[in-house]
Amino acid sequence: MSRNLHAGFNRIDGFGVNVLSHDEQTAIHLATLDVLHHVGVRVDSKEAQEIFAGGGASVDPKTNIVKIPPYLVEDAVRWAPSTILLAARDPKKDYILESNRVGFVNFGEGVNIIDPVTRKYRTTTKKDVADAALMSDYLSEMDISYRAVVAQDCPGPVQSLHNAEAIFPNTTKHFFIGADGVKNARKLIKMAEAVAGGKNQLKERPLISFNVCPTSLLKLIPECTDVVIEAARYGIPVNIISMAMAGATSPVTLAGTLVTHNAEVLSTIVLSQLTAKGAPCIYGSSTTIMDMRYTTAPVGAPELGMISAAVAKMAQYYLLPSFVAGG
Repeated sequence: MSRNLHAGFNRIDGFGVNVLSHDEQTAIHLATLDVLHHVGVRVDSKEAQEIFAGGGASVDPKTNIVKIPPYLVEDAVRWAPSTILLAARDPKKDYILESNRVGFVNFGEGVNIIDPVTRKYRTTTKKDVADAALMSDYLSEMDISYRAVVAQDCPGPVQSLHNAEAIFPNTTKHFFIGADGVKNARKLIKMAEAVAGGKNQLKERPLISFNVCPTSLLKLIPECTDVVIEAARYGIPVNIISMAMAGATSPVTLAGTLVTHNAEVLSTIVLSQLTAKGAPCIYGSSTTIMDMRYTTAPVGAPELGMISAAVAKMAQYYLLPSFVAGG
């Protein structure tokens, strides 16, 4: 089990980046509550709508808009755990997500690579998934493994299952993976149970986490919500990653983007906690700007670093573990 260095500590010397004051964090939080209460989020899954309605949210079946009262958002944030065990096949590589500690993980998911042997640019394969997992397992700098590339030589609807099949035997670390829908999520859980030794063993020591992505602007599609529901029932952590683009799918101002980003992540946390109080959730972000010249999402832009720092600060405000893109 590893516990890395503190990301920040309240001192009067040294170097640090203080992105948002407490008042600014509170202003973003209150604006988010206003958006969720009066604008709402679109939720297309009927099961998710029923869970929201059962918890006290207002659901319009004609528009699929769910409006969440402020008390429900704040209750859900309190119910979500501040410390999460990301268990590994090798217990020595267990990783604890907790306040003010920083860990590192590779990013994904690449669809093309430069072949390490031929040096030619090509699409990725299942073998590349396995090789990338093996490499991240070897690198001590990587605390967790992440599905780095995708098995494009396998059928699209079941690629996530092939990704997992390639990753499980090639890393002893905890790993993040996208399920691409609830059917695959259930099968991935069954795979993880077989590796862990059973359902109870997996719930006690979750070996995998699911990546889920709200759709900006303010939409939770079934591929997100239904995976969140299934994960909450089985105690599988979910990494909720908003991928908004300021100036395209979210407001052009970074403050406005932080509000909508916050609304997307918090509404997903509400769903998770209404499904199973105390379900492990990670406040995630790969939010950046849109490059107006090339109409792309530059993950190396300075604004991504600014947004990621602010997102981490908001996660600390909520006492939640965070995951942010590094560029």
